[in-house]
Amino acid sequence: MNALHLLFDRKLLELRKRRTRASARFLMKRAEEELAERLLAVSRTFERTLVVGESNTQFVEKKMLGRVDRTQVDFYTEVARAPDAPYDLAISLLEMQWFNDLPGVLAQIKRLLKPDGLLLAAMIGGDSLTELRESLAAAETELEGGISPRVLPFVEVRTLGGLLQRAGFALPVTDVDRVTVRYANALELMRDLRSMGAANILLERSRKPLRRATLFRAVEIYRERFADADGRVRATFEILWLSGWAPHESQQQPLRPGSAKARLADALRAVEFPAGEKTGPKKN
Repeated sequence: MNALHLLFDRKLLELRKRRTRASARFLMKRAEEELAERLLAVSRTFERTLVVGESNTQFVEKKMLGRVDRTQVDFYTEVARAPDAPYDLAISLLEMQWFNDLPGVLAQIKRLLKPDGLLLAAMIGGDSLTELRESLAAAETELEGGISPRVLPFVEVRTLGGLLQRAGFALPVTDVDRVTVRYANALELMRDLRSMGAANILLERSRKPLRRATLFRAVEIYRERFADADGRVRATFEILWLSGWAPHESQQQPLRPGSAKARLADALRAVEFPAGEKTGPKKN
């Protein structure tokens, strides 16, 4: 078996998270509000909930009026000591993008869910910060002769559905919430990212600080390419939502091939022609 290729420096991530400022929680607040709405749309009472990561669910608990019994755990500790299927709900807010082994994490969450248990999670997606990524790469190419990884590689939405199925979830659903935030300049965006604890934690990141000239060239390129008419610049954040259910016999199942009781042509009120018959006007 091949060793897992590690992308993220988890120790550095935890250190930076402890320095996170409340003023930079706008993405988390948006995710909390959306999670509360999505849970309210589920006609189910959850008795025991697994919170994956360090998501603050106090807002959700207030909105749910006690329906969610919050169980805040360190995920890896919980996996090591928990029996199979003690939870009927697993939630995670903006944490899964930091896991080195996302397929393995999803598989373990599915193991910890009771049959017909629900996973509902949000994570940062692959189209986030494309403007910053492009500007830094252009500045480094121009002044340094090459680029180094400075913006984290996030998962693409089209990949998530397959990962949920691979982990054994039934009825997987993914969707995207794109958020555009405007800043006075790219330096203000970078300060916000540091305040979120979201600065570069790649294990293969360059240990050399970005040269001042390169940094300010990146700021200039950002303004040239992504500024609005008033001079403020745009930054795109993509929040991916994923949900899936631990399999249960009560769930809707796909029909077996050939088992349909109605013909598609009848449902569409279409005229059906045998194979090979021409549908054009007849010649006299």
